[in-house]
Amino acid sequence: MDSLAIVLAGAVALLFGSAGYVGRGLVERARKKKDVAAAADEASRMLARAQEEADNLRTSRVLEGKEEVIRLRESWEKEEAKHREETEKIEARLAERASAMDRRFDNLNDRESTQEQRAKDQEANAEALSGQTRDLEQSQASVRVKLESLSGLSQTEAKKELVEDLQDEARAEAANTLRAIKEEAQRTADREAKKIIGLSIQRMAADQTAEMTVSVVQLPSDEMKGRIIGREGRNIRSFEQATGIDVIIDDTPEAVVLSGFNPVRREVARIALGRLIEDGRIHPGRIEEVVDKSREEVEESMLQAAEEVLYELGIHNVHREIVKTLGRLKFRTSYGQNQLQHAKEVAQLAGSMAAEMGLDVQETKRAGVLHDVGKGLTHEHEGTHVELGYRLCKKHEESAIVLNAIKAHHDEEPHHFPETFLVTAGDAISGSRPGARREMLEGYVKRLEKLEELAMEHPGVERCFAIQAGREIRVMVEPEKVTDQEMAQISEVVARRIESELQYPGQIKVVTIRETRAVDFAR
Repeated sequence: MDSLAIVLAGAVALLFGSAGYVGRGLVERARKKKDVAAAADEASRMLARAQEEADNLRTSRVLEGKEEVIRLRESWEKEEAKHREETEKIEARLAERASAMDRRFDNLNDRESTQEQRAKDQEANAEALSGQTRDLEQSQASVRVKLESLSGLSQTEAKKELVEDLQDEARAEAANTLRAIKEEAQRTADREAKKIIGLSIQRMAADQTAEMTVSVVQLPSDEMKGRIIGREGRNIRSFEQATGIDVIIDDTPEAVVLSGFNPVRREVARIALGRLIEDGRIHPGRIEEVVDKSREEVEESMLQAAEEVLYELGIHNVHREIVKTLGRLKFRTSYGQNQLQHAKEVAQLAGSMAAEMGLDVQETKRAGVLHDVGKGLTHEHEGTHVELGYRLCKKHEESAIVLNAIKAHHDEEPHHFPETFLVTAGDAISGSRPGARREMLEGYVKRLEKLEELAMEHPGVERCFAIQAGREIRVMVEPEKVTDQEMAQISEVVARRIESELQYPGQIKVVTIRETRAVDFAR
């Protein structure tokens, strides 16, 4: 029983298990069928949408194609109209040109006919002229025979006598003309010379530096004076021995004075002392070293200054020894006038005058810049600067014009060349022009005051001003009292009074100014 029960129980369990399996399979199959149906529906919808989009796209493309066709047709029609218009214009121009060619052709035919007629007329005139020429030659021959018979002279003899008369007349006229030219030249020589010199002065201007016979060196403090003197005065003695310059140390606060007649040595001492003060190491060994370096620097600066002057003047191929000597004029003065600038100024003045007169400008400038070169040797050599400069330039084979200018500008020999006259004139102008050399302040002020007083004494003058260191005076006149025509008269009268009543170097320019002003205010 128990075994049967167990078997029955197993059978029942198997039966229920099989039923459950079959049920799950049916459910799964139904779900899958439902999914297939849903997928089929979705595919149908997607296909329908795709078909609809394809139809829309096809419709839009067709419309765009039609619009493009319309645009192309309109563009073609416009282009065609443009070509048609240009063709019509070309046809019109061609028709006009053809008409013009026809007219020109007709004109050419007319001209050709006229030319043929003129040629015929010219042939007729030539024949008539030939006949008249023959008649004239016959008449001349008969007249010549009658003249020869009446005068008793042949044609050759008459020509000879006529030529002799003309020559005598030409000689007389030439002599009279030459005499008139000489007289005119004598009358205008002074005026032209003043004009040339005036133009030369106006074309150049040079800055002047006044060198003193003493140089002042500033100190950072008075304590530095003791270091300069040194123990028992050894430093100051070494410095004075190395430079040849006296060092004056007095009660002047924070300053020492370097005194010496040689300007080059004084400049070397000034630079050396400044460097020693800046360095702070002041002892005999250091002093000698610094002085030697300062001397080399000064020599180089002088050489460079001379080379710059020669370069500005356009002068080349000057011997180096002459250039070095010329550079020493940088620290040489005469009555307060720097001699290197003076030499440059003389060269410019003389060169300008040579250009006006058609002389050798370069050789004149060369003579002008070297005329005082001997002044660079007077401190170390015996003799005048003329002798020293002459020997130096002759040693280095300078031209005869340069050598003559050196001696002739102090009248040690006659002027042999026209260029040397200009150098002498330039030297005199440079030394005497206003501002070139020092004059007493009191005399300078009195001269300016006298200038203004002379101008103010003229009727109609309102005010006046002396400017440019007394080289020019500007006279302001009252426009109600002085006319434009009277201005020139005022300038002339003032200039003549200045010439007769004042002593001054160079020339003074008188400028008269008449000004009328109308002033109003906008409120």
